[in-house]
Amino acid sequence: MTQTARITVHPSFVVGEIDRRIFGSFVEHLGRAVYTGIFEPGHPTADADGFREDVIGLTKELGTSLVRYPGGNFVSNYHWEDGVGPVDERPARIDLAWRTIEPNTFGTDEFMRWARTAGVEPMMAVNLGTRGADAAASLVEYCNVPGGTAWSDRRRANGAEEPYGVKLWCLGNEMDGPWQIGHKTAEDYGKLASQAAQAMRRVDPTLEFVVCGSSSREMPTFGEWERVVLEHTFDDVDYISVHAYYQERDGDRRSFLASAASFEAFMHEVVATADAVAARRHSDKRIRLSVDEWNVWYISDFPGEDNLELLEQPRLIEDVYSALDAVVAGDLLATLVRNADRVAVACLAQLVNVIAPMLTEPGGDAWKQATFHPIALTAAHARGVALDARIDGPALATVKHGEVAGVSGTVTWDSESGSLVALLVNRTAEPVEARLEHLGFADVALAEASVIVADDNVRGAVSTDAAAELAARGASAAPKTLDGVATDGDVSTVTLPAESWSLVRFTARVA
Repeated sequence: MTQTARITVHPSFVVGEIDRRIFGSFVEHLGRAVYTGIFEPGHPTADADGFREDVIGLTKELGTSLVRYPGGNFVSNYHWEDGVGPVDERPARIDLAWRTIEPNTFGTDEFMRWARTAGVEPMMAVNLGTRGADAAASLVEYCNVPGGTAWSDRRRANGAEEPYGVKLWCLGNEMDGPWQIGHKTAEDYGKLASQAAQAMRRVDPTLEFVVCGSSSREMPTFGEWERVVLEHTFDDVDYISVHAYYQERDGDRRSFLASAASFEAFMHEVVATADAVAARRHSDKRIRLSVDEWNVWYISDFPGEDNLELLEQPRLIEDVYSALDAVVAGDLLATLVRNADRVAVACLAQLVNVIAPMLTEPGGDAWKQATFHPIALTAAHARGVALDARIDGPALATVKHGEVAGVSGTVTWDSESGSLVALLVNRTAEPVEARLEHLGFADVALAEASVIVADDNVRGAVSTDAAAELAARGASAAPKTLDGVATDGDVSTVTLPAESWSLVRFTARVA
C-alpha cells in the first residue's frame, strides 16, 4: 500500500532568506583538484591563463556561487608567499598534509583570476597551523590594500593593479584534528584565532571571519571545543564552521539515506552551543554557520595520509558516485536550505576530481557525476526564502540514527519570479503520495517536476580507460520527469518514488 505524507506551507511562515553563498564549493591543493582539474595549461580548452574552460562551464552550470581556497588540510602548512611572483622562481615544496610535491605554479593570483573568470566569490583560508597573525595579516594586505605598502605593491608588480577585495576568511582549518599539521587545543586555537582576526581586521575593517568548529560531530571534543573557541573569539568572528561527510557503511542503506537527519542535528547542536555562549555574555549577536565542507565521501576507501607515496598531482580520493549518493547529496543540500536562518555559507567539498560532482581526464574530457544533478537543480531554483514546511509522514527506523522522518525536504518561495519550489526526499523503500497544502497561495500551476531514483548503487575507482564509462554513468543519473503531479486549488499531490529526490516547481502568487 502506498504511504502518505502531508506537507503544509504558508507564505507568512518564513524560516529565512536563502543566502546564495550556501551554493559554494571548495578547491584545495589535493590530488587533481587544481592541477588537471581547474588548471591545465596546454589543455585543448585552456584559456590564456591555463584555466580549463570546460570545467568553468560546468562550474557555472552547477550554480557555484563561492569557492573556498586553498584548503583544507593543505593550508595548515602552506606559505602563501611561495605561490606568488614569477612562476619560474617559485619553489617546489613538500605538502605535509597530503604528502604531495607542490610545484606552486598555481597560487593566490591565479586563483583570484580563476574566480573572476568563473564568476564566483573567493573565500580564503589562512594558515594557523604552522603560522599565525603576522602571515595572515600580510596576506590580507597583499589581497585587499590598493597600494603603497610592501605587500600591496608586490601584488601590483605581479600584475594585479586593483585589489582583490576578499571579504570572507577562514581562520585555519579543522584545528581540533590530530591529523592537522599544527593542531591545537581549543584554548590555544581560540586565542590564536582571536589574535589573527584582530590583526587582519586592522588591515581591512570590512572582513568577515569563520572560526573553526569541530571537524566532525564524532570528535570526542565536539561541543566543548565550540564553547571554548567561541568564548575566545565571540567578538571577533561572524561564523563558525561545520564539516560533515557521509557514506554507506556495511550495507546499512537506511542509515545512509537518513544521513541528513544527523546533519541537521549536528547543525542545531552547534547553533545551540553558540547561542549559549551569547546568552552567558548577555549578547544579542547570533553566530551563523559556515558549513564549508559537506558531501558524500567514502572515507573508508582512503588509505590515510601516512600511507601515501610522495608524488606530484596524484589521483587521490576520486570517488565515483551513484544515483543513491545523488539522492543523499540532494537531501543534504535541501537541509542546508531548510536552515536558511542560521546557515550563511556552505561549500560542497570539493569542486572537481576530489570527492567532486565533476571529473576530468588530463588532456581529455570533463563530465558530470551523479551528484552534480540535484545540486545544480537546487542552486538554479531554490531562491528567495525558505518556508517552514511542516511534514507529517511515515517514519523510518535506522540503526545509526534511530527513528527519523521518512519524507524530508523544504519549500522555497521567490516572490520576484513567482516560483514556489518543493525539494522532497523519500527516504523509505515504498512510494509515498505527498499532499502539498500551499495555503495562502493562489493560481498555483505546475512548471516542472524532476526526480532521481536511487536505483543505481554501483561504485568504482577512476582509471583513464574508464573515462567514457564513468561519463555515461553520470549521465544515466540525470533527473527524469516526475509524472503524476496534480494541482487543485490549495492542494497539490505528488507521488514520490521509493528512495528518491524530487524537485517540483510551481508558479504562484500570494493570495
